[in-house]
Amino acid sequence: MRITILILTAALLGGCVVLGQGDSQPGMKQHDFGTPPEPLKETAARTGKVALEIKTPEWLDNRGIKYRLSYADASQLREYTRSRWAGPPTQMIEQRLTQELDLSTAGWGRAKCVLRLELSEFSQVFASPKDSMGVLQGKALWLDANRQPLADRPLSIGSPAATADAKGGIAALKTTIDRLAGELLDWERELKTSGRIGGCFD
Repeated sequence: MRITILILTAALLGGCVVLGQGDSQPGMKQHDFGTPPEPLKETAARTGKVALEIKTPEWLDNRGIKYRLSYADASQLREYTRSRWAGPPTQMIEQRLTQELDLSTAGWGRAKCVLRLELSEFSQVFASPKDSMGVLQGKALWLDANRQPLADRPLSIGSPAATADAKGGIAALKTTIDRLAGELLDWERELKTSGRIGGCFD
């Protein structure tokens, strides 16, 4: 019995990521969101006038690719053992959105307004062993130069994963970021039409 327990314990530990050592494991694959995207249409008027700011929870500071088994325990964050992000997810999301929306990362010093994203979730969520989605949730805000809110809206986007593994989750999360860019641009058009963020582009 004791030998059986030791074998099972060793097997379980073998499937875990040791924080700080995961990148050096043999066979570890590193992933990003692929080749840089083309800027979306109607973004030229924004150049240098709006900065992007992203705030995320501490668990998104490392390079682990996170997933949840909502059918078992949705509160438990898990990481793939043989796949890692090439950089911190927050920085990768920021880079892709600045490319797609032609935003600045110069911060408050030069920008007239800031588009702030406060993300609370960015993971692959499994509804069943074979059914999962790349999920992004949080809140988006437009802020003026004095950090006063001009507008805000909730964010909740899910994109189905083609496969129930890291590869499927990465592709689904990339699609989720691209969908977020489109939704943010549509929202910006609405706010411009209503005059709520007109001062950001004067």
